[in-house]
Amino acid sequence: MSELTDWLSDRIPFSRKNAAEAVFEDLRSAILSGRLPVGTRLPSESKLAEHYAVSRPIIREAMRSLQTLGLTRSGSGSGSFVISDRQGPQLDYGDMPARDLIEARPHIEIPTAGWAALRRSDAQANRMLALCDQMERQENPQRWVQLDSDFHCLIAEAANNTLFHQFVTGSRGAMMRQSQLVNLLADRRPKSDIEHRRIALAIVEGRAEDARAAMQLHLAEVDRATSRIISDQSAANKD
Repeated sequence: MSELTDWLSDRIPFSRKNAAEAVFEDLRSAILSGRLPVGTRLPSESKLAEHYAVSRPIIREAMRSLQTLGLTRSGSGSGSFVISDRQGPQLDYGDMPARDLIEARPHIEIPTAGWAALRRSDAQANRMLALCDQMERQENPQRWVQLDSDFHCLIAEAANNTLFHQFVTGSRGAMMRQSQLVNLLADRRPKSDIEHRRIALAIVEGRAEDARAAMQLHLAEVDRATSRIISDQSAANKD
């Protein structure tokens, strides 16, 4: 408890534009350095928001990324605890390893985009473009992640294939965790918006080959961003 008290008394509010990244980095540094030892119960969301002088959604975003890196764990009604002071080589999106998601998505979502270009309805095409518009205008990071998830699920719906749709919707939670992490640590949102628009236009215009290629590029970029995060975190452990 004394370590936590000392840590809380030794911090100042953040004023950086990317506040969630700043909060994440500060908490991560405190955990890896041992200032917040394994077993520490972290302050509540509201207390952390007050401590950093940021909103609760920003704290929530940072905390999700700490969990994805395997540094903390949240229990229902019991708060968040530091469970490790080392980031291992594998990320974990809840009950799904990041590696599993990265390996599986191309085999499902690339052909799904192609079928969507051939089978989408006019209503689905309009919704797809509307989602791109909303993502490009969205300022709330968590809301953007939700829209991103809606976009990929809509493509699976438009493909009119039950198994493809079941995979994408069943993986939705893990895909959102992945999106949150790469947006926070790799600043992927602007590039993702461009990639999503390219995918949507190919589907709307019925260009199946282009839709598959655009989805392949998008997933490859997400894979690269995730790999860089794993590499950076592993390097940080050696410092």
